[in-house]
Amino acid sequence: MDTAPPSSSDSSLPSASSVRLEPWSEGDFGLLRAMNAPELMEHLGGPETEEALVKRHRRYVDLSAERTSTGRMFRIVLLPEEVAVGSVGFWQQTLDGEPVCETGWTVLPGFQGRGVATAATRAVAELVRAERTHRFLHAFPSSDNGASNAVCRKAGFELLGARDFEYPPGHPLRCNHWRLDLEAL
Repeated sequence: MDTAPPSSSDSSLPSASSVRLEPWSEGDFGLLRAMNAPELMEHLGGPETEEALVKRHRRYVDLSAERTSTGRMFRIVLLPEEVAVGSVGFWQQTLDGEPVCETGWTVLPGFQGRGVATAATRAVAELVRAERTHRFLHAFPSSDNGASNAVCRKAGFELLGARDFEYPPGHPLRCNHWRLDLEAL
């Protein structure tokens, strides 16, 4: 897989088998709204309000515009269909007082079960690895989210155990803590 940064004339980023990652942009609000479906948000406290979606979209656009190692968000484009089917990204997080790099993804229901999330997660891991600013990439899917835990397993993450979080604030969430050693890629 080619992990070279895109040229100034190329708005797409590296592909992983059946997907291409493209930086999140102003035009992706409709995709974010589609990903706010109850069945996709059940492990994250339920669908967000329109106001919360607008704020999330702004954060995604701003994060992607920075082009720094603090993180980025992408729309997942399924190939060869050339259709946006979800999102994936990475961002800085504090865990036990230490900075870590976290990843997360969402794939629309009609495209689940086809390896899209795993391919997108592997592509993001390659991007983070190429930046050489983090040794590990972390993921924290809900303990009862079998599909997202399977993505972690298939993408080569190691299960470190379970952790309790509040996400969104006020909503207790039991998560599995997965970690990928980027030096082993």
